[in-house]
Amino acid sequence: MSSEQRPYFYEPELKNTLTTFILNENSSRHCIQVLRMQQNDEIELTDGNGLLATAKITLAHKKHCQTHILNIERADPPSAGICLGISPTKNISRIEWLLEKITEIGITEILLMDCERTERSVVRWDRLNQILISAMLQSRQVFLPKLSNLLKFNDIIQQNKYTNKWIAHCLPDEEKLLLGSDQPDQSQIVLIGPEGDFSQEEIDQALKNKFRPVTLGPTRLRTETAGLVATVLLNYSILNTYFK
Repeated sequence: MSSEQRPYFYEPELKNTLTTFILNENSSRHCIQVLRMQQNDEIELTDGNGLLATAKITLAHKKHCQTHILNIERADPPSAGICLGISPTKNISRIEWLLEKITEIGITEILLMDCERTERSVVRWDRLNQILISAMLQSRQVFLPKLSNLLKFNDIIQQNKYTNKWIAHCLPDEEKLLLGSDQPDQSQIVLIGPEGDFSQEEIDQALKNKFRPVTLGPTRLRTETAGLVATVLLNYSILNTYFK
C-alpha cells in the first residue's frame, strides 16, 4: 500500500523512540469501526510536530488499537514561519472555512485578534483546533499550525517573534507595498482586521511597533477572503522555490 493510500492519524503522544504504539480511543474507533482496518494493515501517524510513522496493526481493537512501528522519520520545520493574525467574524463559519483552507495551503501560526471593531468576543478554541487537525490530515502534512485563543490587539503587536511584520488595512492616503512583493526568506506575520477595518489608533500603534502597511490588491476584501489571499501571497516565494 502506498503512503497516499494508508489512513492517516493525528497522535500527539507519538515519540520517535517508540517501537509500538496504541492509538487513542477516537483514532482506534475510526480505524477499526469506520475504515474496517484489520490486523497487519498499515497506517500512518503524525504527532503534528514533524514526526511521520508507518505502523502495522497488531491488535485491531475499537478502543485501543495496537500497532508496531515499521518506520519513523522527523521532517525539518519550515525555514520561514508564516503567521496570520485575524479578527474572528460574527458568523464563525466563515473563519472555520478560512482555517481549513490556510492549513491546507501552509501556515505556521494563527493568532485570533480582539480588535476595537471585532464582532465576536468568544470562540470555541477546541472546535477550531479540530478543524486544523482535520485539514492537516486531509492534506497529509506533519506540522499542525499553532492556534491562539482570542488575544488583545495590543498584545499581538508587541510580539517580536517574527522578522517581517505587516498590517493590511483599507485607509487611503498611505503608500503601501503589495504583500509578498518585497519579502526575503524570513519569518512573516500579517494582520487582517475585522469587517469594519482597524481603527486609526490601532493602525498607528501597529506602525509604532514596526509593522509596515501593505495592500492585498485593488479591491476591498471580506475578512476571510483577505486572510486567504494574505496566506497565498506569503507562501508564494516558498512554492516558487519548491517548484523550480
